[in-house]
Amino acid sequence: MMELFLLGLLVCSTLTGLLTEAVKKLCEEHGFSYYANTLAGIDAAVVSVLVGMGYVLYVGIPVTTQVVICLVALILLSWVGAMVGYDKVIQAVSQFKTYGKDE
Repeated sequence: MMELFLLGLLVCSTLTGLLTEAVKKLCEEHGFSYYANTLAGIDAAVVSVLVGMGYVLYVGIPVTTQVVICLVALILLSWVGAMVGYDKVIQAVSQFKTYGKDE
């Protein structure tokens, strides 16, 4: 399950970066002012909702509490990844994942 979640996070991060750059270019062409972090956060939330719900609908899994928690985590981690970078988020997730194994 963790591998699938990280794959989804990678997809969301890649699509968020591409969408954010496209929207920035569009805003610059039309002379709109924007805040880069706000734009990246909104793009990350939209992309992660679409990717998460698209996966749920495509695979046909029932929407359970666990699925909702994973989707919320995907949204939040995508947003953080858009702000600080995907590598930092993966580093933090891997630290959480290996924290209990040392004991």
